[in-house]
Amino acid sequence: MNVYNRSSLISFYTKHSDCRSTLEKWYNDVLSKEWEKPSDVTRDFNTARAIKNNRVIFKINENDYRLIAEMNYEKGWLFIKFIGTHSEYDKIDPVTVNKYRTKK
Repeated sequence: MNVYNRSSLISFYTKHSDCRSTLEKWYNDVLSKEWEKPSDVTRDFNTARAIKNNRVIFKINENDYRLIAEMNYEKGWLFIKFIGTHSEYDKIDPVTVNKYRTKK
């Protein structure tokens, strides 16, 4: 999968250094995948959860953090829509959140 807006990962782990290695591992794992459907993601990341709008919620650092990605399975793209602490995650709607927009 192609991961867009990797800079959002770097920005996040610059502020939360305890998850740097986890996010780098997640990023490299995702790059090596060719997912075609949500069940492919949950097969490879058994704690991930597929939700509406082709989104997947990933637990980061044993659920200290959450990452929400929107998938375009046909094109092999993954867009990071949100990364935050568990308490920040509790305040958003994972189906519609768009914290990390790419600049046009």
